Amino acid sequence: MNKIEQTLSIIKPDAVERNLIEDIKSIFTQNNLSIKENKKIHITKEEAAEFYKVHQPKPFYEDLCAYLSSGPIVVMILEGDNAVSKNRKLMGATDPKNAEENTIRKLYGLSIDKNSVHGSDSLENAKKEIDFFFKN
Repeated sequence: MNKIEQTLSIIKPDAVERNLIEDIKSIFTQNNLSIKENKKIHITKEEAAEFYKVHQPKPFYEDLCAYLSSGPIVVMILEGDNAVSKNRKLMGATDPKNAEENTIRKLYGLSIDKNSVHGSDSLENAKKEIDFFFKN
């Protein structure tokens, strides 16, 4: 059964730097995800650390925080039927080498770290992540 959901998507610094914002947005809209809100921002390393707190125990945590805060990003609220799982499918595997053809990471990802996009992995995290960037 379809249900309208919202999820967070981030176009990461490597994709912003390569002027891929509109290309990536069009993949979402062509797949029936509407962009409810979006903004280009540059977060601090401290903000990135807070955002990625769930990954704190993992060995890649510091690099992840440094990378997300290394340049401008575009944060978006995507909305549509089963938006969380649809966005995950459109993004593809974390490592672009393992991503399916025509997924965002296969098309644009440079490496497992510089993989162009982030997307919420659950409805619960989507709410937290949307609130993190779009709280009033």
